[in-house]
Amino acid sequence: DHPARGPSHPFGDAVRPDFSGTRAATGDCSSRSGVSAMALFTELSVNDQGPLSEESSGKPFGEIIRDYEALPDVKWRFGKPNYARVNKMYFENRSMVHPEGSLESVVSKLVKNWEVESHHIADPGQWNTMDVGKFQAAVNGGVPGDAQLMADIGPYCLLLGDKLRDGMTFEESNKLFGGVFSEGYAWEVLQVLSGPPDVTFKWRHFGKFTGTYVDKCGNKYYGNGEMLNLIGLCIAKVSEKLIIETLDIYYNPDDLMKPLVEQGKLGEGEVPIRDPDESDARKINGGCCSKQEANNCSMM
Repeated sequence: DHPARGPSHPFGDAVRPDFSGTRAATGDCSSRSGVSAMALFTELSVNDQGPLSEESSGKPFGEIIRDYEALPDVKWRFGKPNYARVNKMYFENRSMVHPEGSLESVVSKLVKNWEVESHHIADPGQWNTMDVGKFQAAVNGGVPGDAQLMADIGPYCLLLGDKLRDGMTFEESNKLFGGVFSEGYAWEVLQVLSGPPDVTFKWRHFGKFTGTYVDKCGNKYYGNGEMLNLIGLCIAKVSEKLIIETLDIYYNPDDLMKPLVEQGKLGEGEVPIRDPDESDARKINGGCCSKQEANNCSMM
C-alpha cells in the first residue's frame, strides 16, 4: 500500500508512480543518459583504485544519488566498483522521485553510500558511513551482527541467513545474486516515517529476474525477465552527523526467495526443493567464484 502524496507528509512531497515497470517521471533515461550497461566484472581489476566515477554517482542521468567520498588511501575489496548498470535499473524503474534536500533524498544517499562500504571495502577501519565501534545490524528482531561480521560474511549472508546454504562466502553470495539480477538489483526509499536520531523508513528493492538462480541443491532456475519487488522497513539510529550506529531491518525474506523458484524455469533434469529449510537441502556442490567475478556491483 503506497498512499498518494499529500500535505500530511512532513518531510516533503514526492512523485509516486506505481510498480508496473513503466519509467518514473524522469523519462527514458537509457536513451538520454548515454551510459552503457555496467562494465563486465572481468574488466575490473583490484589494481583499479581511487574515487568513484561520475557514472557511479548518477550524474549522467541528471541526478546525484550516490555521493560517497572514500578515504584517500581506500582499498577496494575487488577493485573500484562501477554502478552504471544498477543506476540504469534504478532510474528506469524507480517508483519515487524525491525532491533534492528532502529527508527521503538524504536517507537514500546515506543508504546507497553505506552499501558502497559494506560491499566494496573490506576493512571496517576505512568505513565512514558507520560508527564501527557501535555498529550493529539485526534482521526481524534477530541476534545483531557487528561491523566485522558484516565485513567478513557480507550483507547478503547477514540479511538472508539460513535462506542461503551453509558456509556460503561473501564472494559466493555476491556472485549468486549478481547472476540472478543480471541487469542490476536497485534500491529506493519509499517513505520516511520519522527523522533523526531514529530514522524509520519504508524501502523497496527491485530488479528483473533476467539471470539464473541456483538453489541450495544446485538446481538452476532461469528467469523470465519479470520485475521482482521486495518491500521492507528499517529503523536506523544515527548520530548528529548522520553516522549510522544501528540498523534494525524488517522484511520477509521469502518475498525474495520464493519467486526465484516459483517464477523461474527449472533447468532440464533439475529436481526442485520441497522444503527450502530442510537440512538435507543445504547440501550443494561448492565452487568459489573469484573475487573479481563477485564484483558485479549489481546492488543498490
